[in-house]
Amino acid sequence: MLSQAKEMLITSENKRTLQLAIPIIVANLVQVLMGIIDSAMVGAINSDLLAASSLVVNVISIPYILCIGLTLAVATLISSALGASQTASMTAILKNALLLNGLFALAIALIIQLVSFVVHHMGQDTIVAELAQPYLEIMGWSIIPMILFLTLKQFSDGLEETKWPMYISLATIPANIILNYILIYGKLGFPRMELVGAGIGTLLTRVFMLIAMAILIVKSPKFKAYVNTVYEKWQPQWATMKSLLRIGIPTSMQYAMESWAFSVSGIMIGWLGAQQQASHQIALSLASFTFMVSLGLSAAGSIRVSNAKGRRDLVQLRQIGKGTLKMAIIYGVICGLIFIIFRHQLPWIFNDEAPVIAVAAHLLILAAIFQISDSTQAIGVGLLRGIHDVKVPTLFVTIAYWVIGIPVGYLLAFPLGLEATGIWIGLVFGLTVSAIMLNIRFFRLTKQQLIRANNH
Repeated sequence: MLSQAKEMLITSENKRTLQLAIPIIVANLVQVLMGIIDSAMVGAINSDLLAASSLVVNVISIPYILCIGLTLAVATLISSALGASQTASMTAILKNALLLNGLFALAIALIIQLVSFVVHHMGQDTIVAELAQPYLEIMGWSIIPMILFLTLKQFSDGLEETKWPMYISLATIPANIILNYILIYGKLGFPRMELVGAGIGTLLTRVFMLIAMAILIVKSPKFKAYVNTVYEKWQPQWATMKSLLRIGIPTSMQYAMESWAFSVSGIMIGWLGAQQQASHQIALSLASFTFMVSLGLSAAGSIRVSNAKGRRDLVQLRQIGKGTLKMAIIYGVICGLIFIIFRHQLPWIFNDEAPVIAVAAHLLILAAIFQISDSTQAIGVGLLRGIHDVKVPTLFVTIAYWVIGIPVGYLLAFPLGLEATGIWIGLVFGLTVSAIMLNIRFFRLTKQQLIRANNH
């Protein structure tokens, strides 16, 4: 079996996809690691802070994921333009994306500031809500530099220059840890701010990332051919913005449907108490960490498929899709085994309270079960985005999570009394249905396109 898996991985197409994917994966893991660092450092104080951190993660993911979807359209359009040798359009895509995404992120931050009191009306423990509100407000403002950074990163990724964003992301880890240590625990003369300190540390780290990425894009010779008009007088180009929105909005909704499903699941688990909420956050943080690898593979597959689409090479396009899907299946199996084998050890990274550890270990078994589905549905979304098919996949994802996953989870958790376990079983159902529908659609559509091309 190992030799077959190795043979599946080591092909020329898979090598090229992995070369593109690995820096994206590392950058993705760093972003999740920053959240895990926050959770681990405040969770070491007590479970109330960990539960408050979990609540904010669930609430803020709803608007945050909408912003991220808009940035993903940048890499898709840039990659297609690169494949079609349309160099002149790339600067326009970047400028319009920065304006569009920046304004959207600002609007989201303002809304979060105005409605942050909503955490007191979600059925959570009072102390958890009180701790969560100021942290939510700070994290809302940190969306602005993060989304602008991701817009620049997607521009770089679309050009298949994925290493420099990775280096910048890696540099943020020690910066984030140091800032958190100083601000959470009150070192070097600063007051002890606990969860608020974690939020400020994240905000400052994201500002640093944006500045570093902007300097790279403007100054590096690697990007000179694509941003040589960056200082010229410029006005918004509505056709370019329309293209960004045509891909970005459905993409945002695809990721939002999944993110909202996990967020609502987390809120429902919060109805069961702070300890179950903390356990859920531990299992979800670990699953999110492994998902970043799948997301990196998805992004690389999407970029390469989009480039092949620009060159009208349908044969290579399907080969890229098949290879990326095979890698995702193998990766999902490996992650599932790790979760099962180390389910009693991994939760200790976040908390040492025995009841929290016990529930988290049980939830990791369910997280292990959905690793293949989670990985392959991410690939399906990315491959379809690469061929600019985003509307029907949005419908598929909506059905999978909101017609199947959440209702099944609620039924099992509350009427049938399975509590957190029931909600996670619902998530398994949703992810599996999504993975099947998305990948079938990609290979069916591309087969039809190949047949039509061969007939002309």
